[in-house]
Amino acid sequence: MAIIKDPHLFNEQSLFVDLEGVLGWRLYLKIEGFNFAGSIKLKPAREMVERAEREGLIGPGSTLVESSSGNLGVALSMIAASKGYRFVCVIDPRCNPATRQLMESLGAQVDLVTEPDPVDGFLGARLNHVRELCASDERYIWLNQYTNPGNWGAHYRWTAPEISNQFPQLDVLFVGAGTTGTLMGCARYFREHRPDVRIVAVDAAGSVSFGGQPATRLIPGLGMGVRPPQLDESFIDDVVMVEEPDTVRACHRLAAAGFMLGGSTGTVVHGAMSWLAGHDAQDLTAVAISPDMGRPYLDTVYNPDWVHDHFGAEALATADVTGAPGRRSDPVSEPQHTAPVADYAATAALGSFLQ
Repeated sequence: MAIIKDPHLFNEQSLFVDLEGVLGWRLYLKIEGFNFAGSIKLKPAREMVERAEREGLIGPGSTLVESSSGNLGVALSMIAASKGYRFVCVIDPRCNPATRQLMESLGAQVDLVTEPDPVDGFLGARLNHVRELCASDERYIWLNQYTNPGNWGAHYRWTAPEISNQFPQLDVLFVGAGTTGTLMGCARYFREHRPDVRIVAVDAAGSVSFGGQPATRLIPGLGMGVRPPQLDESFIDDVVMVEEPDTVRACHRLAAAGFMLGGSTGTVVHGAMSWLAGHDAQDLTAVAISPDMGRPYLDTVYNPDWVHDHFGAEALATADVTGAPGRRSDPVSEPQHTAPVADYAATAALGSFLQ
């Protein structure tokens, strides 16, 4: 029996779902949504706040500030409420309405930027607003998930060992790419401790993280409008890009089997299935990370009117995303694989943008 006094002290660490019966491939999904914040973002939120406390950067009277597409904002709202800090979360219109309401219910101030930056999109606009807030009052402290080593360090410390301990025969790990904190924490851990494990990054089409062309993205969570400063592709073996209609179909496929999971999870699952289908992977032991649960997406991914308006009737089909032998396979888009590149000349420029 667990008894806690603070909400951030509870997090289910060892729940995995065997999806073979649902999707036809042997894939184990690490469920990260069973905590009071509802997502994997509890880990970096806790690590960044506690690091700032140890370093004396925050204390009584501090106001935490962060840019977030949703899940990290909820986690920080919860921790701020527990610890007695004020918290301001800067979001853009892609944030799920339910997520915004949850942050406000936890006492956070939510600032919505409505116009994208001409060059760097909504992310750039959010970061500009964060800088303006911090310049206006010295009590505002920006945790800066984009450069804070506590972001990837939390997953090096917790997430990767949790997977490694449960799967001593692990062959391949699929990790979604947003700020790349989860990706880089896991990749660094496995490179150091089990270099035989293949690390496959899954990103949303329209993200520029791995050198793709920018495009409008409607589902929050994965993908970036600028290259993540923490990303080091030398730790990554492969990259799969996923179109948003395929994310929707994967979510609906899982929900049809009773697993109501978030948009980021749908992206990762579709990417994993695509990669496995293209690599003769029936005998591989594969794990994918599910960042969040599905309830915050009821107004979007799981709303038939929203899906129809943005992606058309075809996205509402509960398609089999696997192509696995012995199972019905509806047409799905071909997986897009991008070979890793060790470094980018643009890293310094984009890093300075995010300072």
